[in-house]
Amino acid sequence: MKRFLLISLLFAFCGNVHAQEALPTLDSGAFVNVITCGPGNDFYTTFGHSAIRICDTALGIDVVYNYGTFDFNTNHFYLKFAQGRLDYCLSRENYNGFIFEYGYEGRFVTEQTLKLTQQEKQNLFVLLETNYLPEYRYYLYDMFRDNCATRIRDIINSALGHRVLFEEQTPNNAKSYRQLLYEHTGNTLQWWQLGIDLVVGSRCDRPCTNFGYTFAPMELMRQLDTTCIKGTNEPLAMPAHHTLLETRTQTPRSVSPTLTFWALFVIILSLTVISWKKQWKLKWLDVILFVTTFLIAIAIIFLWFFSDHYCTKANFNLLWASPLFIYFAIKLRKSNRWVIVAQLALFAIVGVIALCGVQQFNAAVLPIILTLFIRLINLQYQKKINNNNEQ
Repeated sequence: MKRFLLISLLFAFCGNVHAQEALPTLDSGAFVNVITCGPGNDFYTTFGHSAIRICDTALGIDVVYNYGTFDFNTNHFYLKFAQGRLDYCLSRENYNGFIFEYGYEGRFVTEQTLKLTQQEKQNLFVLLETNYLPEYRYYLYDMFRDNCATRIRDIINSALGHRVLFEEQTPNNAKSYRQLLYEHTGNTLQWWQLGIDLVVGSRCDRPCTNFGYTFAPMELMRQLDTTCIKGTNEPLAMPAHHTLLETRTQTPRSVSPTLTFWALFVIILSLTVISWKKQWKLKWLDVILFVTTFLIAIAIIFLWFFSDHYCTKANFNLLWASPLFIYFAIKLRKSNRWVIVAQLALFAIVGVIALCGVQQFNAAVLPIILTLFIRLINLQYQKKINNNNEQ
């Protein structure tokens, strides 16, 4: 990101002469639009998309610059994505082809025309074409700090030069990344919310600056509508206008994971109580619960310590989804009492962290913790009964 900004500033302030020798000069009738696309039905399209359009009918130019391009055929694609080491790139495509694709998917498209001077339009054109060069077009994607929307914010700032648009500041009553994620996933993707909440940590709960807000294309669109160039009272962009209306079938509301896990808790609690009377061992149940929890712990550890994602660090879900559960799965009723007590103490620490606001946990985590608590208590109870029978 630093290299990109350095290149941008270099061309914006010092390098325009050489760049313009290789590129045509835009006509006075050329315009620059920021394109915002609505969400799609795939999860990776949930938050929408941003791109930049440059149109100059005199030169026959009408292209869209898109920072959200990636290659599914990349070697070890999923591993690189999990590690935060997947290359995204800037692509350039014909405007009509871009619009056709989003129309086919039934997603809405809006455009905002930027109120740029002729020199600023040329600056932006040079910057985008330079960034499209093979040696500069690739970057390491970060969902919150470096994506298709934040790149547009930064390159517009660079093109403006001394007329700064975006200055980083923390708004009053600023929301966190997690709160913004919730707003954009709503009631239709609650299981995805749970998945996200399990893998992102306490960094996701810090108040966002206005820069942080613009990781979401819809927030970038809102800021362009209201943010004024420094020293003026006029927004940089004209009001957004619809190019395409949404025609896709809305994703149906999902079954609540919180209700699902509360129901599971009631079932397991009932089975546990009955097992005390019927002398059922239910080893299979404990193995499934403990191994599943251990696998969640492995995922959290990997994303915390072995990935470059910003928001997967300091993830205190690791306290309740503890690596200790592989020990319980292996030992079961032979588990050491003090190891069980240690895990119960970690459950209590999770409660303290939640109450102090250090990290927000998904609502479904509470019935999961209570389910694990019941089964750990059951291990100790069954161990006590076995010891009494042996005596």
